[in-house]
Amino acid sequence: MSEDAQPAIALLSRTDHGRVATTLRALPFLALAGHIVQDGRLLLRMPRSHGYHHACVGSVVAYGADNLDSAGPGEELWSVQVIGTCEPYEPTADQVERFGPARDAMVYLRIEPRLSTVHSADGGLERHFKPTL
Repeated sequence: MSEDAQPAIALLSRTDHGRVATTLRALPFLALAGHIVQDGRLLLRMPRSHGYHHACVGSVVAYGADNLDSAGPGEELWSVQVIGTCEPYEPTADQVERFGPARDAMVYLRIEPRLSTVHSADGGLERHFKPTL
């Protein structure tokens, strides 16, 4: 992870769900996913039965989360988006435990952020790019 992506990753560490955006049959597609942050990467968890992970794997995806519903009184509102390539991932037992209980069979994915955007309620906007290798 580049140092520039750290603010976005730090904010994502404070939430556990977000939305992954990609394309499905050439149309924009948005799906809910759980996430944890591990070593500067996002690990996602999605229900296998929905099959949405097939649209994500091997694609460049956008992942977004916010604190609009969870901010306490006086806490700054923010929204974060990261963009990167999505790959299948085999989590460790500790990582599965960090995700918490699941009702369905789950699929795990990993995103290494290449671009991040942080929006704050005061109108601030930060964009950070990570050079690709």
